[in-house]
Amino acid sequence: MKNWTKKSWVLLCLACVMLFMAACGSGGAQSTAGGSDTKDETKPAASKDPVKVVWWHSMSGELGKTVDKLVADFNASQKNVVVEAVFQGTYDESLNKMKASMDSKSGPSLIQVYEIGSRFMIDSKAITPMQKFIDQDKYDLSQLEENILNYYKIDGKLNAMPFNTSNPVLYYNKDMFKAAGLDPEKPPTTFEEVAQAAKALTKDGKTGGAFAIYGWFMEQFLANQGIDLLNNGNGRNGLATESMVNSEAAVKTLAWWKQMVDDKTMLNLGRKTDDTKKAFLAGQIGMTLDSTGSLRGYVDGAQGKFQVGTAYLPKPADAKDGGVIVGGASLYILNNRSEEEQKGAWEFIKFLTEPKQQAYWHVNTGYFPITKKAYDEQTVKDNLAKYPQLKTAVDQLHATKASTATQGAVMGVFPEARQLTEGAIEEVLNGKKQPKEALDAAAKEITSKIVQYNKTVK
Repeated sequence: MKNWTKKSWVLLCLACVMLFMAACGSGGAQSTAGGSDTKDETKPAASKDPVKVVWWHSMSGELGKTVDKLVADFNASQKNVVVEAVFQGTYDESLNKMKASMDSKSGPSLIQVYEIGSRFMIDSKAITPMQKFIDQDKYDLSQLEENILNYYKIDGKLNAMPFNTSNPVLYYNKDMFKAAGLDPEKPPTTFEEVAQAAKALTKDGKTGGAFAIYGWFMEQFLANQGIDLLNNGNGRNGLATESMVNSEAAVKTLAWWKQMVDDKTMLNLGRKTDDTKKAFLAGQIGMTLDSTGSLRGYVDGAQGKFQVGTAYLPKPADAKDGGVIVGGASLYILNNRSEEEQKGAWEFIKFLTEPKQQAYWHVNTGYFPITKKAYDEQTVKDNLAKYPQLKTAVDQLHATKASTATQGAVMGVFPEARQLTEGAIEEVLNGKKQPKEALDAAAKEITSKIVQYNKTVK
């Protein structure tokens, strides 16, 4: 190197400068590819993939097909969000799968949960309350049905968006009423009138009626009398700590039901509502209770055989103001998903609440529209003309007086409580226990389960 000329050193230095500049240029390109702020304006930006929202639901059969149509319509309406609907079995099965997925990312963005799962969903801390999105968007809740929203509002917040909503009505055979000398246009509205009608209908090998042993019916009978099922305002003014399923009103209600079974004017066909529905459609019984969600099945099933009438849920003649509690399920957004997914789920929910979609859902399923303006849609008007029995359910919903009783009870052990209530009803109707004895035992056990549950959420 000491023999190098001055010219050689100059050339070497120039080469080094060129290599350094090339290296800087290369590093800049790598850094751009790696995500720095430097942009290559000559290349078009890559198109963004739509956000995927996985929705777990429990709608099977025709209901499932209706869900799929709503999802397909939403996906076709825009390009930012793609919803994938996945059937997960019954409400219980779906909720259990969600519980198992809570510590991982294998769960859904959106889930349909039955109304009695409301307390658990809040206590699970697995959800982003719907109120957050409502407030951010300044979404107008006044367009939705107040008596449906009331159930899902807890502590002044809407935690879920109602989806499939129903309430119970009395179904009756108008032809049997006429044959028994009863006015088919004046169905019974009180416990006393139901008992009288059941007696008149029981003849010629037919029986007055049958109510399935379903805890939901007892909850509804109490709400219709303005009676809470739980303390602390049905668990809405604070966590419930005690079951009141053994209240005087509950004991009298079960005694009324038992007396009709003893008089052989009312059959005991067990716990499945489908069994009483089959007996009703076969013309074996004159009255039954069931969800408004089953109305089309009743009317279509009786077509050509007899006319189906519908009436409000009955209550004692001296009962206080009350009404019905909404049943069905609602939609929850899970908080372990990305903010983009959660916002995508909210966009889908807003789509579902639009009048057009609510009209389609109502007409094809029998569930209530949750949006008031859905009743202005021509398809809904045509459907009400075809199924005038639906008006009973709509009027009953609107006539319900808002209270903690009609808002419905909330507790973390609701599925177990309902089973215990059904067990008590069964013991009474089968003659094994008296109403007060059976309901006292059920209330004690439910209270014990509530106390144990509450310890886990404090």
